Amino acid sequence: MTATGGDLPLHPGLADGPVYLDYNATTPVDPRVAAAMWLHLTNFFGNPSSSHPYSQEPRRALTEARAQVAGLIGAQPGEIVFTGSGSEADLLALRGAVLASGRPHPHVITQATEHPAVLQTCQALERLHGARVTVLPVDSEGLVEPAALAAALTEDTVLVSVMAANNETGALQPIAELAALAHERGALFHCDAAQAVGKIPLDVGELGVDLLTIVGHKMYAPKGAAALFVRDGVRLEPVVYGGGQERGLRAGTENAALAVALGTAARLAADELASGARARIAALRDDLHQRLTAGLPGRVRLNGPDKHRLPNTLNVSVAGVLGHDLLVAIGEIAASTGSACHSGTHTASPVLTAMGLDAARALGALRLSLGRWSTAEDIETAAAALTKAAGAQ
Repeated sequence: MTATGGDLPLHPGLADGPVYLDYNATTPVDPRVAAAMWLHLTNFFGNPSSSHPYSQEPRRALTEARAQVAGLIGAQPGEIVFTGSGSEADLLALRGAVLASGRPHPHVITQATEHPAVLQTCQALERLHGARVTVLPVDSEGLVEPAALAAALTEDTVLVSVMAANNETGALQPIAELAALAHERGALFHCDAAQAVGKIPLDVGELGVDLLTIVGHKMYAPKGAAALFVRDGVRLEPVVYGGGQERGLRAGTENAALAVALGTAARLAADELASGARARIAALRDDLHQRLTAGLPGRVRLNGPDKHRLPNTLNVSVAGVLGHDLLVAIGEIAASTGSACHSGTHTASPVLTAMGLDAARALGALRLSLGRWSTAEDIETAAAALTKAAGAQ
């Protein structure tokens, strides 16, 4: 691997390893994020809630980080609640809205290709809190039909939860249209935007969402740094009880270091979006797709939308091979499939099967996701390795 096309030096964690094409799973921590965070792991150790001088810098840093995260999505700083993960943010949004509604049998709507953090929370709400859950189907591109949501909404619908972008295919849902439909029936709208924030412009006002999940390790911050946008006036039951931290929704002494990391990552992402960096990533993704198609004529099929998807995500199936076996045979790249292996038996991705793909195509899928340190040299190396290995099978 070499340095990126801009002025950014090669990430030290990628220097001696295979080409990294699994940015949707997690991203390397940007050294600039790590540097900003480091002082709050060492020098600035005070409790932000204390009143003495040691608390001043942590408290200031929390305020700044909240503003940086809010600025990335067009929110107000007071609408940002820091959490420990995207799954926790999803839990706070869904459970919080259902319990705060006070309804004996609240209705929740989600869709078939959501992250397990949403789908399993919905199952728990059914099991533990008497909720009724509707799971909407998706079309062949993995998209929710607005008409299906309109038909599913009832007077008892408390919340609709639909992700911004799918983690496997990159499919971008019509969030603004879906949120407007939910609001027409008096329901709140939550969007898990873990994969979308920082990759494409998002504005919570334009989208019309009430709740939105942000995840740090998907945007070059460490694991454990995340947030939930909670529109002013939206009532939620807390996820952790105790002190009054995070608007009373998540008790516990604030982790200023992780907040600083998330805030810095948000600022860097905003700068990249403003500079047009996503066009560079999209061009590399398309080059990879073209090289694979040319090298394996008639065997490569795109899964998900051609246009309405994340600029960094390429999900393709290669006929005649298992995606898992193909990646195992290649030492030059690190990527994933979305399928699962249990005792030697491979199970197709639930996302792809929900889209109606047959088992052979779903099991032949590869999720190739690019990021900040992806280069043209990486794409050439990855395409050559995949083409050679698939041609030998």
